Amino acid sequence: MRILLTVPLALLLSACTWVHMAPGAAAVTVASSAPAGCEKRGEVEVSVKHSIAFIERNPIKVRDELETLARNEAPGLQADTIHPLTDPVQGSQRFAAWRCGR
Repeated sequence: MRILLTVPLALLLSACTWVHMAPGAAAVTVASSAPAGCEKRGEVEVSVKHSIAFIERNPIKVRDELETLARNEAPGLQADTIHPLTDPVQGSQRFAAWRCGR
């Protein structure tokens, strides 16, 4: 009985997005590599839960949430572009923030 309740709950929770876009973050561009002709404003490390009760979350959801968190941090660094420096590892990822004047 316990397993019958745990599996649907885990599937439901893995589909949830808990990270929401902050004001100003929607204007931040995500680049695949370091942009040319831009001023580096810094680096950020962001993290989210990658598993819930020993059940791994959907890696695409985790990656999307990490990107959203990095975009949320960019306006505070006066950056308008970010790009990943590392791949996600156990729910954490590093990004570089750039001001490109877009």
